Amino acid sequence: MTTEARHLGTMLLQEGLLTRANLDRATEIQSETGMPLGRILVEEGFVKETDLVKTLARHIGLEFVSLDEVSMDPSAVALVPEALARRYAAIPIGFEEDGSLTVAMADPANVLAIDDIRAITGMDVRPKVATRSEVESAIARMAQFDDAVSDWGDLLEESAEVEDLGALEASVDEAPVVKLVNTIITRAINERASDIHIEPGEKDLRVRFRIDGVLHEAMSTPRSITNAMVSRLKIMADINIAERRIPQDGRISLKVQGRQVDLRVATLPSVYGEKVVLRILDRSSILLELTDLGFSEHNLERYKSSYTKPYGAILVTGPTGSGKSTTLYATLNVLNRPEVNIITTEDPVEYRLAGITQVQVNRKAGLTFASALRSILRADPDIALIGEIRDRETAQIAIEAALTGHLVLSTLHTNDSSSSIGRLIEMDVEPYLVASSIDAVLAQRLARRLCDKCRVPGPPDVERFEMADVPVPKEIYLPEGCTACANTGYRGRMALHEVLLVSEDIQRMAVERRPSDEIQAIAIEQGMRTLWQDGLEKVASGQTSLEEIMRVVA
Repeated sequence: MTTEARHLGTMLLQEGLLTRANLDRATEIQSETGMPLGRILVEEGFVKETDLVKTLARHIGLEFVSLDEVSMDPSAVALVPEALARRYAAIPIGFEEDGSLTVAMADPANVLAIDDIRAITGMDVRPKVATRSEVESAIARMAQFDDAVSDWGDLLEESAEVEDLGALEASVDEAPVVKLVNTIITRAINERASDIHIEPGEKDLRVRFRIDGVLHEAMSTPRSITNAMVSRLKIMADINIAERRIPQDGRISLKVQGRQVDLRVATLPSVYGEKVVLRILDRSSILLELTDLGFSEHNLERYKSSYTKPYGAILVTGPTGSGKSTTLYATLNVLNRPEVNIITTEDPVEYRLAGITQVQVNRKAGLTFASALRSILRADPDIALIGEIRDRETAQIAIEAALTGHLVLSTLHTNDSSSSIGRLIEMDVEPYLVASSIDAVLAQRLARRLCDKCRVPGPPDVERFEMADVPVPKEIYLPEGCTACANTGYRGRMALHEVLLVSEDIQRMAVERRPSDEIQAIAIEQGMRTLWQDGLEKVASGQTSLEEIMRVVA
C-alpha cells in the first residue's frame, strides 16, 4: 500500500467511516489488482463516495459541493466545452464575488485541468470538490439541455416561424422541440422548481423557474420558437392548439427519471403570444403531516382543537401560492379514516387522495362549487372540503352545512384571519350565521428557510422583538449565499401561521359587524399569535431571517 493510500485509510478510520477489517480487505484487493484504494472502498461498499470525497476535501483544504443540491448557472457551464469537461471531470457551476469561476472537480489536484480551464475562459478558477459520479451526471444533464436548444436552433435556420396550423401540428412532433420541452421540465424538477414560466417577448422567449417562491431566469431563446413550444405543451395537456385568443387550462402526467410527475398547465394570451405557466405538482406534499408544515406547538395545539370537532367550519386564508391546499390535504390525512366519509369539490383537483371522493368543478357543464356542494350534502358526508369560497351562494351552503353537523374545510382570500369574518359578511351571509358556524380561521404565508450550510450569525433587532412581545434571542441568522443554495442564502420553504379560534366574544363582535382590527385585538388577548409574531419566533430559532419575514408579512 502506498503512503498516500495508507494516509487515506488512516483518515477514514479516524473519522469512523471505515472499519479496520474493511480496510485490511481493501488493502488485499489493491495488492492483487493495483486499483486505487479509494475506488476499491467505494466499489466494495465499504465507504460512500460522498463521505470519501468530503474527507479528501477537508484534508486538502477545499470546499466540498454536492451537485445534486446546487442550481448551476447556465452561463458559467457554457464557458467550458463538453469534451473538455468530460476529459477532466470538471464543470463550472457559478461565479464568485471576485469574478473568478467556480468549478466543481472530481480531482482538484489536477493542475493541468485548472490551467486549461483558465486559458479557455480567461478567468481565475476557484476549484471545489465533488464526487465523480455527480460531476459526470451534471455534465450529461447540461449537455442534454444544450443539445436540445442547439437542435431546435438548427431546425429554425431551415424554416421560418411556423404559422400554418397543419405545418405547426407536424412541427411539434419533431424531435428537437419534443426534446427541448422534456429537457426544460426535467431541469425544473431537478432544481426543485414549483412553477415553469414560458414567456414570449418582442425579440425572445424567456423561460423562468420559481424556486422557493422566487423566479429565476433559466434560459432565453429566439422568439421564433414560441409557437412550436406552446403547441407542444398544449398537445401534451390536451388543450386546443388552434385557439390562441382565450386562456385555457389543462393537465400533463408524465414520468421523469422514473418518478411520476403531474403538471397543471395554464395558457394566457399576451401581445407577443401565449404565455404558459406549468405548476409542478409534488405528490409527496399530500403525504405531509401537519408537523412537517412548520406549525409551532402553540399554533398546532390551537388548530388541532378545531379540526378534531365533529362539525363547524374551518377556513384557511392567504394569497395564491401560500400553501393553503397543502395544509388542507395534510389535515385530511389526519382525518381520513375508514369510518369517515370525506368528499371534496375542487377546481382543479390537483392531487388524487386514496379513500376520499373528489369532485372536479366543471363550469361549462354547470357544475360549480355551489351546485357540487349541494350534491355533496346529499351524499351523506361527515367532512366536506370546498376548494374555495368565491361567492355568496357557495358561502351560504358551506355555512349551512357547518351548522347541520358537518365539518367543513375551505379556503378564502384575505390578508389575515380576522378579516375573514368580515369578508363572509360582505358576501351577504347573515352575521349571526357566520358567528355560529365558523370555528377557526388559519391564516398562513410561505417564507424561505435559511440555507443551513451558509447562514451566518448576526445581532437581533431588539426593538422589533420587544414591540411584538417575542423573547429577544442572543443572536439571529442572516443569509450569506453558497453553491448549495445558488447564492440566494435560502433553501426550501416553511409556513407561518396565525390561528384565530372563534370564541363567544368574537361571535358577538361578528354579529355586531365590528371591524377586523377590533376582532384581532380580542383574538390576541385570547392567545392568538399573529403571522408577524410567528415569523419572529422562527427568526429567533434560526429557521429564517428577519428580512424574509418582512418580505412576506410586513
